[in-house]
Amino acid sequence: MSNIESVLNEQRVFEPSPQFVKQANVSGMAGYKALSDAAKNDYEGFWSKLARETLQWKKPFTKVLNKDQAPFYKWFEDGELNVSYNCLDKHLATQPDKIAIIFEADDGKVSKITYRELHGRVCQFANGLKSRGIKKGDRVVIYLPMSIEAVVAMQACARIGAIHSVVFGGFSAKSLHERITDASACAVITADAQMRGGKLMPLKPIVDETLGLGNCESVHSVIVYRRAGNDIAWDDDKDIWWHDLFNSQRTQCEPEWVGAEHPLFILYTSGSTGKPKGVQHSSGGYLLGTMLTMQWVFDYKPTDIFWCTADVGWVTGHSYVTYGPLAVGATQVVYEGIPTYPDAGRFWKMVQDHKITTFYTAPTAIRSLIKLGDDMPKKYDLSSLRLLGTVGEPINPEAWMWYYNIVGQARCPIVDTWWQTETGCHMIAPLPGAVPTKPGSCTLPIPGIQVAVVDETGEEVEKQHGGSLVITKPFPSQIRTIWGDPERFKKNYFPEEMRGYYLAGDSAHRDEDGYIWIMGRNDDVLKVSGHRLGTMEIESALVASPLVAEAAVVGRPHDIKGEGIVAFVVLKGSRPTDATKAKEIVDTLRNWVSKEIGPIAKPDEIRFGDNLPKTRSGKIMRRLLRSIATGEEITQDVSTLENPAILEQLKEAIR
Repeated sequence: MSNIESVLNEQRVFEPSPQFVKQANVSGMAGYKALSDAAKNDYEGFWSKLARETLQWKKPFTKVLNKDQAPFYKWFEDGELNVSYNCLDKHLATQPDKIAIIFEADDGKVSKITYRELHGRVCQFANGLKSRGIKKGDRVVIYLPMSIEAVVAMQACARIGAIHSVVFGGFSAKSLHERITDASACAVITADAQMRGGKLMPLKPIVDETLGLGNCESVHSVIVYRRAGNDIAWDDDKDIWWHDLFNSQRTQCEPEWVGAEHPLFILYTSGSTGKPKGVQHSSGGYLLGTMLTMQWVFDYKPTDIFWCTADVGWVTGHSYVTYGPLAVGATQVVYEGIPTYPDAGRFWKMVQDHKITTFYTAPTAIRSLIKLGDDMPKKYDLSSLRLLGTVGEPINPEAWMWYYNIVGQARCPIVDTWWQTETGCHMIAPLPGAVPTKPGSCTLPIPGIQVAVVDETGEEVEKQHGGSLVITKPFPSQIRTIWGDPERFKKNYFPEEMRGYYLAGDSAHRDEDGYIWIMGRNDDVLKVSGHRLGTMEIESALVASPLVAEAAVVGRPHDIKGEGIVAFVVLKGSRPTDATKAKEIVDTLRNWVSKEIGPIAKPDEIRFGDNLPKTRSGKIMRRLLRSIATGEEITQDVSTLENPAILEQLKEAIR
């Protein structure tokens, strides 16, 4: 890994404005360095102080970090608390009538719920779960659309000590079955259907199909929220309507006080091969990480209207919808639908209508909206925005600049956040009132997080040299294990050659200022004529072209160079329909990449499509693109794709 070459040359730097610095929770580089130095000087003392000040404990902890069974680290293990109490009950004395959630449905209908009302609903549903015999330690699968009910279900599980496992509502019966059986879930919480982009998408029928696949004997209850009113099959032995379970329950439910290491949730993340990994997170350390990053990275203020666009089926929706915002007492927006329904102005209209101050979304969503032009955001009043964020994958510098200039109107800092399902919260991100930003870089680690870029032996590489990104010290919010598979946990994240470091699986390099630049997943590194190139940097060069809205780059075997570069490109205009025009654009783009990076990075082939194959969360499925590039038959499950028809278009694309 040590000879991965960084070919991205980005020189722009954006200092925080004096006005933002003045009001920031962490103000100026002196503030950032003071926190970081405190962690370096007394690591356990740093986290201990923050945990005591930030969380409300039923029983205070006396042990900070237990390394006895490394890498199965334990934090604050003899302390007791309840995550739902920390998110809801503590606010009842200070701000019971503050709006907790503004929910906007797919059709535009808006409903609001206060902290007092949300607490009551969570207690009612928690009592309902208990009436079905669900108790501390039981696993509950949640398969719901984005809704207040999804947050209620997750918080109710946390309240009674049940371990939730949320499955994204776009996943197939096969994917759902894998997760139910691996966790031995006792209940599934679902809806009759979900509404997305004006379309009804059934959910309960998929649950029925899943349970019909067998080996689901552990499931004794299926709780169904009536969202759409469509006809569904019914099993009187297992099925119960949400409202029937909920309405008769009391609005008070004593929280189950659990140890800080009690599992809060399992969230499955699919690897490139093998069965999905059940990432297991703790209660105390995880909640601490989400609250601190709300305060540090999002610079949370009580007057903020916070909107993270992620679905609760992903870790971003766990940390920055269900837990972090509620734990700090924020008002947040939850949205059921997609960015482009009924038109591409939906996000910007919502920012205007709800006076959103903090907007956190994925680079794929930004690039999709760039394709539709600058005019749409300019139709709306975006003056309420004070902070922008990105999550999910590295953001290309040109997409960063569009976001900064067109959406943020050149006055909102952008926090480009690097983290993972396994880390639970932000690891590397600019603190917006302290750290100058560079388009395309996630900048510096948050205070208390120690990172390095290393070679195959765990030895740190020089600046500007690519390698594997690692976190060198355990941290409170990190994955505790893979559910039911501790050996896989050790092999995946703490391989022996990494000297006890957490291996992130991403390639990166540090620049002369110590800033981190993510170069792609380690398995996305291309080896071209002896040069190791990160795909993200080639994609960034393509997107910097005025012709290109979005690009994804993959490799395929090449007899001479070892690996050839294949680029899948979405143009800002319409895609070419004749070979002559296509060749003209291909030549232009190949020359562009050669000029931006060098001849070594010129794509061997460029294919044009109206879109790229994406999951409903906006992630580009590069594994599918690799299959198309090599001419292999696609055998993977494509039911999670937002746009499966795009695969045939890309296979047949003029190039």
